[in-house]
Amino acid sequence: MDDRPLDPAAARIVAKVRWLMAISVMLTGVAVAAVLGVIGYRVFRGEGSAPPTADASVSLPKGARVVATALNDGRLAVTIEVGGQSEIHLFDARTLAPRGRLRLRVEP
Repeated sequence: MDDRPLDPAAARIVAKVRWLMAISVMLTGVAVAAVLGVIGYRVFRGEGSAPPTADASVSLPKGARVVATALNDGRLAVTIEVGGQSEIHLFDARTLAPRGRLRLRVEP
């Protein structure tokens, strides 16, 4: 490699490029640290992703049958059919406490 010094204009350009590269490396490091921080927060914040186990029983009307179940956003939805009519029963996923009921009826 040549040991000749760079002319002042070229030296300024090289210094500017080095400065821009240093800023880029620092910003990339901050971004990676932020992503890892968010992942660590989500993993270790103390809430489990699965609801705790609970024992509960719900009485259904005579002749009713469970058509579907769904679990989403801390709610358990159980769809039942009673005498040709559909009902959706909502429960809290953690405590299994009833949160509401929706009756679906066909208009005459």
